[in-house]
Amino acid sequence: MAVWRLAQPSPGAMISRMIEKRPLNVAIAGAGHFGRFHALQAARHKREYLVGLYDPDHERARTVAQETGTVVFRDYEELLKQCDAVLIASPAETHYRLARQALEAGRHVMVEKPLASTKTEGEALVRYAEEQGCILQVGHLLRYSAEHQAISTRIKHPLYIEATRIAPYKERGTDVSVVLDLMIHDLDFILSLVDSPILHIDAMGAAVSSTHEDIANARVRFENGCVASITASRISFKTERKMRLFAQEGYLSADFMSRKLTFINRDEGIPLPSSNGFKRQSLHWKEHDNLAAEHDAFVASCLDGTPVVVDGRAGLRALDAALRVGEEIQAAQGLIRRAGLID
Repeated sequence: MAVWRLAQPSPGAMISRMIEKRPLNVAIAGAGHFGRFHALQAARHKREYLVGLYDPDHERARTVAQETGTVVFRDYEELLKQCDAVLIASPAETHYRLARQALEAGRHVMVEKPLASTKTEGEALVRYAEEQGCILQVGHLLRYSAEHQAISTRIKHPLYIEATRIAPYKERGTDVSVVLDLMIHDLDFILSLVDSPILHIDAMGAAVSSTHEDIANARVRFENGCVASITASRISFKTERKMRLFAQEGYLSADFMSRKLTFINRDEGIPLPSSNGFKRQSLHWKEHDNLAAEHDAFVASCLDGTPVVVDGRAGLRALDAALRVGEEIQAAQGLIRRAGLID
């Protein structure tokens, strides 16, 4: 008995452990494609408790709720009263309204990309989060990936970047342009590597199967001299995701579909003959649950106070870049129309 008492933690330590074990009560706004995945993740996460779902489409919400063992709320404000944090996976045009309501209610927010529909809305959300002392995390999923870690640990000073992200047409995501749907992933990835403001953007794009651009290319010049060429398409016959980086550290080529990376550098790998000291390093990263890592990071920020990996300001930077690409596409199309080359 004496041994048990000696081993028993103090009341303060017991309270601390209880706080550490307390789950984050989360709600999901949006029961569509990504909302369902977030709900499934929250339902099985060891440090999250899924209190409920909200979606104007009550039948769709009910289906996801049954699958995840939670309940449907018909009133968003009522749902906010029951949670500590809300995961927003609704259409892009609703992000600002739903995130603002949550932040004003003092709730932590993880919002799918893009952060908002306009730069003004994005800036307002960042301000609300800072004023309320709430976490604002943006769902740029690649930041939690094995490939981002593999590249960012090797490339610190990129000089030129080529990124390609193409896929077959799908109805999902066509409420916005391919820039806000797909290209924004690579924009955020590149912005996380290039520590410099954007100097200039040239861009072209076209709407083919939807009312928004379905294919786009952007050439982004940064103030430090780095240049990035980014191509995104959702009307291709195949899926392809690749990136090539020329940097002070060497040359890196990554194929995200096959999860293969080749790095030509002077420090590690197999020596290359007649190459003036360069070596080749070939890597293959394993399958990685990016969504689980994203949820882990969000919970750690909310409950433990760890720094937010992709905070509101990072999301705002990616949004601003994507919107500038869109503006340049519109400007280029205007010039072509005035020249009488297209209707």
